[in-house]
Amino acid sequence: VSTMNAKTSSAGEEEALGMSNETLGEAKRRQVIRVAYVIAALDLTFLFMQMGLMPYLAKSLGLDSVGFGYLQTIFGVLQLVGGYIFGRFADQFGARAALILSCASGSCFFLLLSLSTNIPLLFLSRLPGVFMHGIPGAQKVITDVTTPSQRAGALGKLGFCFGVGIISGSAVGGILSTKFGVYVPTYVGLMGSLINTLIAVVWIPSQTKPKSDHHMTELSDLFSIREILRLMKFPGVMEVFIVKVFAGFPIGLFMIMFSIISMDFFGLEAVESGYLMSYFGVLQMVVQGLVVGKLASRCSEMTLLRLSVFVFAGVGLGMALMRTVWHYCIIAVPLVFAFSMLATITDSILTKAVPSSDTGAMLGICASVQPLTRTVGPTIGGVLYKQFGVSSFGYLQLMVNLGLFVYLLKSKIPLEEMKSQ
Repeated sequence: VSTMNAKTSSAGEEEALGMSNETLGEAKRRQVIRVAYVIAALDLTFLFMQMGLMPYLAKSLGLDSVGFGYLQTIFGVLQLVGGYIFGRFADQFGARAALILSCASGSCFFLLLSLSTNIPLLFLSRLPGVFMHGIPGAQKVITDVTTPSQRAGALGKLGFCFGVGIISGSAVGGILSTKFGVYVPTYVGLMGSLINTLIAVVWIPSQTKPKSDHHMTELSDLFSIREILRLMKFPGVMEVFIVKVFAGFPIGLFMIMFSIISMDFFGLEAVESGYLMSYFGVLQMVVQGLVVGKLASRCSEMTLLRLSVFVFAGVGLGMALMRTVWHYCIIAVPLVFAFSMLATITDSILTKAVPSSDTGAMLGICASVQPLTRTVGPTIGGVLYKQFGVSSFGYLQLMVNLGLFVYLLKSKIPLEEMKSQ
């Protein structure tokens, strides 16, 4: 009976989304998706611009490496807490309102950063980061205007925006700060975020999905542990979320320590590290733009989830054995594939597994995974690197993902689309 109800509610959701798409019009729906991609690409570009200049700005203000670590941790904690709140806000007030909030917060962030002439102001500039969630905002728009069968492919193309952000943000930020001064990228980021806000206001419709009967009563209810636990009780949600968190955690630790590893282990200069980041950006664009969407349309989501975890295990073995930067460049290909596939497929599964009125909250919880890694990662990653070396990240990646792969093979995770309101 529950399976029949799940299928009935799934069909009802497809019909409701179809009606929403007809209301928007097919051309309008595609335009909204393209605008979401543009906003996401610009948002990531500005974000990577400031990431490149932050170490130099912090150093020029007299902040040591320990203080800089605190600065990064504060930003990670704010993003961790804000991700879920942002998602709940999107469910309550709509995807457009959430995107406007994110872009406006970005404007405040860059304004404060441009005024940061001392260390207290630099720390203060991190505060708007609690609502800076451009990617979850774009995901919410795409989730609202696509049917479940279209969702994985549409979400996958957001990775193309990520590649654009890495390449353009790193390059533009470096050029501007070198030629015109360390504060110039902050002025560009401020103007760009204001333009992004205007784009969201003009081009994203106020209603991107059919209205539901589910409403929150108070703004104070935006952050609720009880609501998080409620979402985790839907069939398959807890299992898939555990896989999402743990499969990418070891490689997340490695990426947090990468700036140190690139200098000490690979012996790279700053310029060479920049080239390596650009290489990652190109791989991300190719994999997300050309591979993920096509596989999502041909294979079941559970098959792709198992594939990504298995490839992650192989990546761990390769990382344990690598000795040069060229080895890493080879490993980066399956690494980017597994990382992109895991993120896209788990987001797609989890948004289908909860009621449509809770997709924003679910995306917010998913968006909190990376900030969680950034928060606890520096301590754990530092201990691993100092005590056991680079190979320890690879062995940890191998063991964790082999365990998850066996778990996915043996367990029967229910993936019915539970779309009852």
